[in-house]
Amino acid sequence: LHFLNLNFKLWFQIAEIMMYWLSTQSVHQDPPDMFKDAGENVMINCNHSNSNFYMMQWYKQSTGSSEMILLGYVRYDSPAVEKPFQDLYKVSGDGRSQSSLHFQTASGTEASVVYFCAASDARCCRNPVSSTKTL
Repeated sequence: LHFLNLNFKLWFQIAEIMMYWLSTQSVHQDPPDMFKDAGENVMINCNHSNSNFYMMQWYKQSTGSSEMILLGYVRYDSPAVEKPFQDLYKVSGDGRSQSSLHFQTASGTEASVVYFCAASDARCCRNPVSSTKTL
């Protein structure tokens, strides 16, 4: 029951993020989708136009999973990648307007992944504006 409760909370948070995104400023990802061979370099760009936002986050969701994993973020012009992903991903940009996620495509279980970027003012309990990318 605890597992189902966590999945419902995550689904609800994603639904809230998407509703917030639809009702306010938008976040744009470029390109909207892509197909790459294993080992190819990838750069996904994300931008927003909300002058109150200064932080952009990057998440991934693996095929068959409802879990969104934080890969890294850029706060103002200071990028950071979460420890488990520091050898795999690079984040660049300025959270006030744009950010890029850089990585090499994987094979096997990580072959198809949805990448999310989100923009926020990084305050507690506020939903970020988000966008998605499927590889």
